[in-house]
Amino acid sequence: MNFNAGDFLAAAVESALAQEDVVEVLVVDNHSTDGSIEQLQAVVSSQPVEIIRLESNLGFAHACNVGAERAIGETLLFLNPDCRMKHGALTQMREALLMQADAGMVGPLLVNPDGSEQRGCRRDIPTPWQIFCVALLFHKFMPDHPRFRNFNHTARPLPDENSIVQAISGACMLVTRNAMDKVGALDRKFFLHFEDLDWCRRFDAAGFKIVFAPHAVVEHTRGVCSRQRPIRVEYHKHKSLITFLRKHFTAYYPSSFMSVVYVVVAMRFFAVVLTKAFGLRKGPPAAWERLMTESTGSEP
Repeated sequence: MNFNAGDFLAAAVESALAQEDVVEVLVVDNHSTDGSIEQLQAVVSSQPVEIIRLESNLGFAHACNVGAERAIGETLLFLNPDCRMKHGALTQMREALLMQADAGMVGPLLVNPDGSEQRGCRRDIPTPWQIFCVALLFHKFMPDHPRFRNFNHTARPLPDENSIVQAISGACMLVTRNAMDKVGALDRKFFLHFEDLDWCRRFDAAGFKIVFAPHAVVEHTRGVCSRQRPIRVEYHKHKSLITFLRKHFTAYYPSSFMSVVYVVVAMRFFAVVLTKAFGLRKGPPAAWERLMTESTGSEP
């Protein structure tokens, strides 16, 4: 799924084509204007790549659904244009699906360009209470307390084998057609961010396991598609967070507390906007930045 990814798009597609047993590669473009599609066409002119150019940008979830509807495979790989799959990554992910009973979705070990593990590729679903604590820095006072635990697993040792997790990153997801047919497509109400966490929660509710495959390695360069419009991106991130909370947690938390959380999220949004608009040195807490950047499928 592409939106103004520049040279990264062609590199991502080439890395996918280099994987074993690839049946087809579909590139759904969210109305890019940077020439990335033309660059891709020049590179893969003789390869089995289908390009679907949308007339408007309706978000990452919409583009993924368009590609899934067109695809013919029994397993579907959703890959961001700023990802590069290492050798054998797809094979490792497929084997993880076959080895785990009731597995519906698998994610790889995402690494930064420097080779370090990227936050968000193995994590829990953040609750309103955790989001509230992160926003107000409460987690710093009792970081080891179970009520304040980090929803990311990055600080924990990397497992030697495939493991069951609550959520993976939408930057790279391999899902089964069977599971997707039962769970449903990505929710198009999420224009940007949190569509992946929403999907993970729905997969779990339908009885499908979500697997983290540490031996499948994918390099991910964050923020490639969002650099030109940072404030608009922040708006959609925070709006999607509120949509996610309303959809999944209003039945479990008092309405008064949820209202407080919404206000806190809105305050953080304005703090981020002021930071970016006026170039202030001190921005929102690092934990909040990690929450808002990790909960994403892509940045259209």
